Amino acid sequence: MDVQLITAIAMGIALSACCGFRVFVPMLGASFAAWQQWYALPADMQWMGSLPALLCFATAAVLEIAAYYIPFVDNLLDTIATPLAVAAGTILAASFLPIADFNPLLKWILAIIAGGGAAGTVQAGTGLLRLFSTKTTAGAGNVVVSTSENAAAISGTALSFIAPIVIAVLMLLLIGWILVKGVGRLMK
Repeated sequence: MDVQLITAIAMGIALSACCGFRVFVPMLGASFAAWQQWYALPADMQWMGSLPALLCFATAAVLEIAAYYIPFVDNLLDTIATPLAVAAGTILAASFLPIADFNPLLKWILAIIAGGGAAGTVQAGTGLLRLFSTKTTAGAGNVVVSTSENAAAISGTALSFIAPIVIAVLMLLLIGWILVKGVGRLMK
């Protein structure tokens, strides 16, 4: 078993899943890691490690975090965050999954399935949680949900570089739990 291969796959999945909590925080983390040359990105993804990309992701992350604390805007953001999370998860998976030598079509299909699927599932779960919070607390509990999502996005992103396998397993367990609960709800 190639530990480097497993670590890269775990990092791609973990960062992609973190996009389900906040779209731009994992993108900022990946951009910072590439800019600091902690991790080498494939040639077609080198743009992510540039200073303009780092500044754009930092601005977007700060604005996204702040916007989730505004009542009504948080629910509106969940509507547009779902496709953005899938796209960001796909880009991160394509950047970190060690599939650069494969056919580009295969690379992007795997990135959509692994990264986009992980990000979309987590985003759907957090979106439903926010709707439940809005319904049961008239939006007052959404601040707690937003703070928890911010903490999960920031800590998950940081830990994806420190302990990628552990975070990937935790994210896969979360995704499994969301899917089981979601299917269970649909079957009732």
